[in-house]
Amino acid sequence: TAPMLTATPLRALMDEQISIIGRFLTPQCPVTVCAQMHSDDGDLWEAFAHYNTNADGTVNLTRDRSVGGSYLGCEPMGLFWGLQPAPGSREGLRLRKKNVETPYVMLMSLLEGHVSPSEKQSTELAAVIAERWYMAPGVRRIEIRKDGVVGTLFLPPGPGPFPAMLDLWGMGGGLMEYRSALFASKGYASFSLAYFGHKDLSGPEKSVNVGDSYFKSAYHLLQDHRQVSADRIGIIGLSFGVYLSLRIAIQAGVKVCQIVYIDSYKITLFLVTSHFLSTINVFSSSHRIEETLRAAGKSQLLTLLSYPGAGHLIEPPYTPNARRSLWMFTLWGGQPAPHAAAQEDAWKKILDFMESHLRW
Repeated sequence: TAPMLTATPLRALMDEQISIIGRFLTPQCPVTVCAQMHSDDGDLWEAFAHYNTNADGTVNLTRDRSVGGSYLGCEPMGLFWGLQPAPGSREGLRLRKKNVETPYVMLMSLLEGHVSPSEKQSTELAAVIAERWYMAPGVRRIEIRKDGVVGTLFLPPGPGPFPAMLDLWGMGGGLMEYRSALFASKGYASFSLAYFGHKDLSGPEKSVNVGDSYFKSAYHLLQDHRQVSADRIGIIGLSFGVYLSLRIAIQAGVKVCQIVYIDSYKITLFLVTSHFLSTINVFSSSHRIEETLRAAGKSQLLTLLSYPGAGHLIEPPYTPNARRSLWMFTLWGGQPAPHAAAQEDAWKKILDFMESHLRW
């Protein structure tokens, strides 16, 4: 029987773990499992891991340990979070899905011996193609251009009304939709908002030309949507988006008792931080928030997660860590394995937090 490589399921959401197994191999022999895919910009990303086959001629990434390559040890999804630009690629790349209506198409191959993908003489034993989606079947994508507000609304299948998220990114600019698409795939309406570096925003593209009124308008636009539960809206932010999230939470103010003074603060907070301090001192900032709430007798409103070894950009699970970027020259930090573990743990807890506070 010829060697076989399987990936189950072949089509999955980006945060779903898949099972990768090689079968009908020579027992106790070295093999390499390789993954390659192209970003929406056309750049080639790849990861690989060295394994030794078991006595029954199999290699199972869910239980077996990598002895070399992009990661070490038992890492079922290491081929995904371990992706890096192929040798010779442009510098400072970050993997970001620009078109959520198409999948990442991952080619996984099983190679003879312990090799790297760039070695032309390597022998391919088997291969399989898997699709990774941010947008589940039935999710609706709606472009919003209303009263100066620019964004994209994602709605789950069905009539609703749905609990909702306002989704804010950092100073990279543009409109990032993939986290919102994933939220909608979990049953939440999610509005990904542009506020900088987008052609449809007023003013120069390279500067922030909006103020508090813009974010309040976006919040109320989401709140007023007929398929959104107006009293079940959360706000999520990454990097500078965290600061904006806090401002909106304070100023959007449906109820006076929710806002303005820390001693009457009723909004529940969930903060995720790394210990990487070179770029933005979010670690100490989050602890100042913690201390302020404790002093006000409101510590129960805060959930604080901290991940040593993770970088600044904690995204949905299995997203490769971007240690640095050149589009805005920044060192984001983090090591691949602890960063991947942080993303997986944080995402699960974020979804649990949303379930607890936005569904009833």
